[in-house]
Amino acid sequence: MDPILGGLFTNGFSLVVILFSAILHEVAHGAMALRLGDPTAKYAGRLTLNPLKHLDPFGSVLLPLLLILARSPILFGYALPVPYNPYYFKNPKWGSVWVGLAGPLTNILIAVVCAVGLRILLGLGLTLPPLFPLLIFYAVLLNLFLALFNLIPIPPLDGSKLLLAIFPEPLRALQDFLNRLGVFALALLFPILILVFAPILSRIAITVAVWLIGGPLPTPL
Repeated sequence: MDPILGGLFTNGFSLVVILFSAILHEVAHGAMALRLGDPTAKYAGRLTLNPLKHLDPFGSVLLPLLLILARSPILFGYALPVPYNPYYFKNPKWGSVWVGLAGPLTNILIAVVCAVGLRILLGLGLTLPPLFPLLIFYAVLLNLFLALFNLIPIPPLDGSKLLLAIFPEPLRALQDFLNRLGVFALALLFPILILVFAPILSRIAITVAVWLIGGPLPTPL
């Protein structure tokens, strides 16, 4: 395949992976909330894989596209957050933790399934298109990065739910303030996340992805 065409195909594939991985991430939040007794996401019509119910114009399309155009080594995106009401839970504090962890755990599961599937296909000795292992590796890598990034304990990222469960009472006001800011808190801290956390998380994600696929890093186009 022509390198330019292959690069365009790979970038397009990465965008699709980001979109549907983010959707599955959010559906997992809603499904866990429903399992714990909260029907909010269900009544909001968010327990569906229909992309139109989850698309965030900036986070799902524009942000990953801008990162690709900027030739960023880091690709990231997100879908509209699924609403939930912790007061439905028997234990609101730890129920929120389980809802928060459901998203990253789903991304890790996707990464493992993709990696195991690739290893099985390679183990069967099948002749695969040259681009196929690279695309699967990207799917594994992107999902691992999404999981790790979302576990950063900064609102509105999922890691903040775990932090909230163990947050010292004197600092709870700060947590509530950041929660009210929502995505604006993330936007304000975005430079720190990119400059400090993202390179570290990328190295971890690459290391784990290579280990999962059980082989050397696929050669990019």
